[in-house]
Amino acid sequence: MQCTSIFYPHTHKIWCFKPTLSVTPPPQQQQQQQREGTSHDEKPKLITSASNPFVKHCLKLRNSSSYRRTQASALVVGATPIREICRFRELLQDESISMDCLILPDKAEIPDGLDKSTASIVRVSSVVMRKLSGLQTTDSLDAIALMKIPASFFNVDGDQKNYKKWFRSVHRILVLDGIQDPGNLGTLLRSAVAFRWDGVFLLPGCCDPFNEKALRASRGASFQIPVVSGCWDHLESIKEEFKMKLLAGHPELEELVKPVCLLSPTFCDSLSDTPLCLVLGSEGSGLSEKSLQVCELVSIAMAGEYESLNVSVAGGIFLYMLQPKNR
Repeated sequence: MQCTSIFYPHTHKIWCFKPTLSVTPPPQQQQQQQREGTSHDEKPKLITSASNPFVKHCLKLRNSSSYRRTQASALVVGATPIREICRFRELLQDESISMDCLILPDKAEIPDGLDKSTASIVRVSSVVMRKLSGLQTTDSLDAIALMKIPASFFNVDGDQKNYKKWFRSVHRILVLDGIQDPGNLGTLLRSAVAFRWDGVFLLPGCCDPFNEKALRASRGASFQIPVVSGCWDHLESIKEEFKMKLLAGHPELEELVKPVCLLSPTFCDSLSDTPLCLVLGSEGSGLSEKSLQVCELVSIAMAGEYESLNVSVAGGIFLYMLQPKNR
C-alpha cells in the first residue's frame, strides 16, 4: 500500500533562518553579552515592511506546508494558545516544545504568562502584524509565536513500527480519515485533548495539523497531544499489537448492509476497559471504503430528518462518550 503523509524532520536545525537586528535577545543572552563587553541595541528596530526577510520567512511558514516541513517550525497566533502550549510544556517538562521568538506589536506589553519566556522578541508594526496573522483586524491580537514542531509529532515511513515512541498509551486513539477541513481537524484535536484521549492518527488525505486555520481552531492542541501521520498498514499493525477495537462513526442508513450500533451509555460502559481506535471520516465523502470494511460502525441517535452532523460536532460527542474512565 502506498502511503502519503506529512513529514517534519526533527533532525533539522530548527532556527535556520537568521533574522536581522530587529530581534531583542532573551535576558540571559543580554547579560552574557554585557559580561563579554559586546553591545546590543537597547530597543529593537521596528519592522514595518512586509518585504523584510524575517517577515517573508514567517509568511512562508504560515502559507506553505512544505516550508513548515523543511523548517520544522510553525506560527501560533494569539497569546491564549501560546500560553496554553507553554503551560503544557512546563507541566510535562517537554523541552521539545520550544518558542524560537515572540512577535509583538510595537509598544505593546508582553502578555501575561509570557513575560518569563526566554525567547527573543521581535517588534512589528500593525500592518506587519496583520500580514503575519492573516486576520482582517489586529486590534485584539497581542502576540504571535514562532514555535518548533514538537517531538510528539511523527511521520511514519515504510515499515517503521516503533509503536511505543508514537503514543505513551494506546487506550484511546482518535483516527481521522481524510479530514481536509483545517477547522474541523483543529476542533477535533482540541476535543481529544479536553477529553483525555491518548493520541491522534492521521490517515492519508488529512490536512496539516500545523496549518494556520487548524492551529487557530485547535487553540494549540496540535502541540499538546501525540499526532502520528501514517497509513492503514501502520494503523492495522497497532490494532494487532495492542488488541484494539476499531470503531467508526457513521449514520444509520437504510442502504447499509453492515449493522450499525447506537452510541449509548451502556454501549460505552461495555468498552471502558477495551483499547480502541475511533475513526471519523470527512464531512464530504465520509468514511473510506477501507474504514467501512474493517470498522464496527456506531451512530448517534438524532431526532427529525437530519441524516448526519458536522464531523467536529459528532466527533465531540463520540470523544466525550467514549473518553477513558478512572484514568
